[in-house]
Amino acid sequence: MDTVSEKLIVTASDGGKFNCLVEKPGKKATAAVIIIQEIFGVTSWLKSAAEWYASNGYLAVVPDLFWRLEPGLNLNDRNETDLKKAFKYYAEFNKDKGIEDLKQVLKEVRGMKVGDGKVGVSGYCLGGLMTYLMAARSDVDASVAYYGGGIDEFLGEANHIKKPIMMHFAEEDGHITKDKQAKIKNALGANPLVTIYTYPHMDHAFCRVGGENYNMQAAESANGRTLEFFKKNLG
Repeated sequence: MDTVSEKLIVTASDGGKFNCLVEKPGKKATAAVIIIQEIFGVTSWLKSAAEWYASNGYLAVVPDLFWRLEPGLNLNDRNETDLKKAFKYYAEFNKDKGIEDLKQVLKEVRGMKVGDGKVGVSGYCLGGLMTYLMAARSDVDASVAYYGGGIDEFLGEANHIKKPIMMHFAEEDGHITKDKQAKIKNALGANPLVTIYTYPHMDHAFCRVGGENYNMQAAESANGRTLEFFKKNLG
């Protein structure tokens, strides 16, 4: 299915403005999905992820989450200088302000009344954490977090999750270690709204096409589960 690229400008709650990449399906969208970036900005890979969602019938919206630090960031995860910059911004990033920005995006997207008006969130790495926090702090309809780093530090918010969420973890994740994954599963596993999948032998960012740890088989498995989950919960 052909997709159409557009730009959406969103006004933050404190008055600033930031861009979102939008990918629209060639036919009427069934629902919308907000895609939350890794620490590298809105990259070409993230654009391809948005195109994948759009090709499956969803309006895909990718906010520039680091706009307060450097608008339009697009870093290469295999470049040492870019990696240092990415981790510097990750340390400086204000997650609470980021959630407020994402809530403004959610408000804007809900106003578009796509399909039945349902909106999902999906994010990778830092975006996976932000996805979890959106599930806990907003009324988003369904969420999918890919290897969300730092979720274990926010498990006190788990009881605020009122809508379905799916999580994908890499068994051998060098950032989200097995003890952290166990902590997350122990805190969330009994919640019927939470579905957690672990991918044996995989390392962090196994879904990032072109990345060092990319694994096509595991990525296709995770993405297939994500699509099935969103079709069930968003339409």
